[in-house]
Amino acid sequence: MSSNRELPPKETTTFRNVLKNYELRQYKKGLKLADSILKKYPDHGETLAMKGIFLNNLDKKQEGYDYVKRGVRNDLTSHICWHVYGLMHRADKNYAEAAKCYTQALKYNKNDVNIMRDFAILQTQLRQYDGVVEARSQLLQHRPTHPPYWIGLAVAYQMAGKPDKALTVLKSHEEAMKDTPTNYEQSELRLYHNMLIEEAGDYQAALDHLATIEAKVTDKRSVKEKRALFLAKLGKEAESEAVYRLLISENPYDSRYIKQLLALKGFDQDAKRSEANQLLADLFSQYPRSKAIQDLSLQYAQDESFKVKVVANIQNALRRGVPSLFNSLKMFYGDAKKQAVIAELMDSYATTLEKEGAFEPNAAKEPPTALLWCWYYLAQHFDYLKDHEKALVIIDKAMDHSPTVVELLMTKGRILKHMGKVQEACDMMDEARQMDLQDRFINSKCAKYMLRANRVEDAEKTIALFTRRDVEPIQDMTDMQCQWFMMEQGYAFLREKNYGKALKRFHSVIKFYDDFFEDQFDFHAYCLGKSTLRAYVDMLRAEDRMRAHPFYAKAAKGAVDAYLALADQPKPSEDQLANLSAAEKKKAKSKARKAENKAGKENVDPNQHPVEDAAASTAANGKDEQQQQPKEGKKKVDLDPNGDSYLKTEQPLEEAYKIVAPLLLLSPDDIHTQTMAFDILVRQEKWLLALKALNKLVTLDKALAKTKLDYLKEAVANPLCPIDPRLKTLIDAQLGRIVV
Repeated sequence: MSSNRELPPKETTTFRNVLKNYELRQYKKGLKLADSILKKYPDHGETLAMKGIFLNNLDKKQEGYDYVKRGVRNDLTSHICWHVYGLMHRADKNYAEAAKCYTQALKYNKNDVNIMRDFAILQTQLRQYDGVVEARSQLLQHRPTHPPYWIGLAVAYQMAGKPDKALTVLKSHEEAMKDTPTNYEQSELRLYHNMLIEEAGDYQAALDHLATIEAKVTDKRSVKEKRALFLAKLGKEAESEAVYRLLISENPYDSRYIKQLLALKGFDQDAKRSEANQLLADLFSQYPRSKAIQDLSLQYAQDESFKVKVVANIQNALRRGVPSLFNSLKMFYGDAKKQAVIAELMDSYATTLEKEGAFEPNAAKEPPTALLWCWYYLAQHFDYLKDHEKALVIIDKAMDHSPTVVELLMTKGRILKHMGKVQEACDMMDEARQMDLQDRFINSKCAKYMLRANRVEDAEKTIALFTRRDVEPIQDMTDMQCQWFMMEQGYAFLREKNYGKALKRFHSVIKFYDDFFEDQFDFHAYCLGKSTLRAYVDMLRAEDRMRAHPFYAKAAKGAVDAYLALADQPKPSEDQLANLSAAEKKKAKSKARKAENKAGKENVDPNQHPVEDAAASTAANGKDEQQQQPKEGKKKVDLDPNGDSYLKTEQPLEEAYKIVAPLLLLSPDDIHTQTMAFDILVRQEKWLLALKALNKLVTLDKALAKTKLDYLKEAVANPLCPIDPRLKTLIDAQLGRIVV
């Protein structure tokens, strides 16, 4: 023990009370006690650290960090100091640094269960599963009677790709819990056990295990779904079919069961369409209200059979006035024959309804609105086929018939947008909005069209009608993580070449995904305690794929385009700078970076670093956010409303690549991902990596690859920095092998 750590009995008792005050969240009281110790022993490391964490929790973060760092320096071998330092980093969501502190804490106190538990949670957040296995194993050795430690070790083994070891751990735990009465937690634990057997690939064992646990499982539907799946995997078609039919009888509106039954019997093949139609007809006779069966019947039907079925579907929808009819039938437009049948029917209905008020000559009269919805469908039909002029004529006819139907105005706005008339489309959508001022959907749609027309201020005023009154509209959109608005506004600023604001909006969307990833932190302990393990594992895997979402990719593309524009801005030449003073040189460089910026006066927090590495952006964004968090009762203040700090980056290409890096791992076959990577790497003159991206583009789009190949050849021929002759030879050889 460090000599500086020892305190007299009285102060030792006081220090224990300091620790107790922290546990009870009595921060002010604890701070006073810590100060009483420091008056006599100002260099006591552990007390300094505790004072720092009290200050941090009393909204004095920087001062708190200073005290904690002093405490660590004064007592480098104290596990309390390192633990407190780790807690500070964890509160700032800087999980990597927190993990380093916990490693040091465990180095000096290997038996502290609380530190080990927190360390395991941090490693799970960082996806260091081998470390999680080690930490969970140590926890289990210290507390073998604590169920969450057994479960945590099993999950750690599963996520580390070792389901067989996870099974061994879980079996040992279940032996100790075999006499526990049936409840939800035990039910989930047994189903999780079954999930592990399935992932190990032993379907017969999984089926047998399912039979043994069925009586003690509360989620009966999951048992039936898994039994049907395992029987199908084992080739027991008749038994599996019986289970699927039972599931369909319980929920005929779930298309998954019907599709799985078709696949089980081999009816999902083109050669088996007649058998599929017969099966679906039998099911529809049993469950005539099932929309799922009806849609699948149309999907598998052909020729005259399809026409008979779709006629009933269309006529019923037109009578009832179903606006979503086109969206439900659009899925069949991939088949040219089916599309032609639908078009012919709708055209004939429009003619006969207009002349005789019926679907067919001499037939019973239909409601007057049937003609309106028929025109509505045809307008969407021709818009889909890019015959916009004809679509416009039909929708105008429908609007003359019923000028107060909001859906008609919205559809006309969409047609105008597809014609490239964004301003007219915006005006039409605004007219639709004013017909129903209580409709949030139409309001949002109108705001989106305004942003597409670069009417940013109008869009903000429109969206403000449905935001909180006590905050600015943009702040409310950010708080609600409204991706579509931030995205569209970012692209509006990008079109105006206002790169600072554009980057601010795109980084807001990117930060949403950092927040999504952060939000799982509390569940690492909660789910183990509640035994919701299947959902927990699904969540972990979903979080790992989160940045493959189309919204992230779109925001990444917008941010990369802005960064490339900044990187491509001309810089003052050496000759121009030679005749300038040092102050003028600095001013000229700054002017070049801000050439496109429309911002007003500077109001940037000098301690703020808005662009961080993608792998560490969670922690960095957490700090930035906390810097802008006000005390309770005060409004949030945006310290950089114009995004000036993003324009000040000295390495726009590096920042752009950090955004693309997750996409290269999650969506390597996406053409936009490879194009972004190529454009960045060529500018960075990372030739071999650029060649790798180009080779991938060749497999995705040869026409685009040819353009990029020519661009790369020109860049290699005129590099900013000399290329090593050996590397040049290799590059030329690789370029010669590319065939486009």
